[in-house]
Amino acid sequence: MASLTVFPAIDLKGGQVVRLAEGDMARATVYGDDPAAQALIFADAGADWLHMVDLDGAFAGRSVNGDAVAAVIAAFPGKVQLGGGIRTVESVERWIGLGVQRIVIGTAALTNPDLVRTAARAHPGRVVVGVDARDGMVATHGWADVSDVSVTDLARRFEDAGVAALLFTDVGRDGLLKGCNVHATAALARAVSIPVIASGGVAGIEDIHALKPHVAEGIEGVITGRALYDGRLDLAEAIRVARG
Repeated sequence: MASLTVFPAIDLKGGQVVRLAEGDMARATVYGDDPAAQALIFADAGADWLHMVDLDGAFAGRSVNGDAVAAVIAAFPGKVQLGGGIRTVESVERWIGLGVQRIVIGTAALTNPDLVRTAARAHPGRVVVGVDARDGMVATHGWADVSDVSVTDLARRFEDAGVAALLFTDVGRDGLLKGCNVHATAALARAVSIPVIASGGVAGIEDIHALKPHVAEGIEGVITGRALYDGRLDLAEAIRVARG
């Protein structure tokens, strides 16, 4: 059976490592003030990928926690996937130039699909489309707004764009430890030819076990944050199960 990639998450707010509940900036729990040190903890547990989000950037529409991101890139020996406020070709180029392996484009994928196409053409296999869902519809601007576009419709717009993956987040579960929405994630993976990364709600090792059988359907990886920080999920064990 093919392996699942586990992406431990570092979300940045004011230079600190935080997790939000349902994407609400007012409901942030601080887990540390040294993102680079946290990245090394994940590396020691066996992580070869890291998922980072500039939360302030997602709301501001531009990079806000750039220094913290740069420190993590310098410290982490593996590959970094970064999202949050990346809405111009210039910001894509800047981050890739600084060593980010994959760029996640979320809000701009809906509002400016040409950005995704241009970036994916210039950097094949290095652009991820963030598909954030609330009740099956695409949420934008740091999840503050909900559009009238369905998740599957948005995903299908990029079938021929050369993107590396779709990052599917069930906003209603994010940071709440309710369990990953395996059903919706697998349905999206079956509906499109682009690999899908699951995100939102991972509560423990049972979620890794639940996602693993769907790798053949197109689920490529899973992002986990709060469960790691709260000690409900052991990263080394998660990686072992995911690699199978």
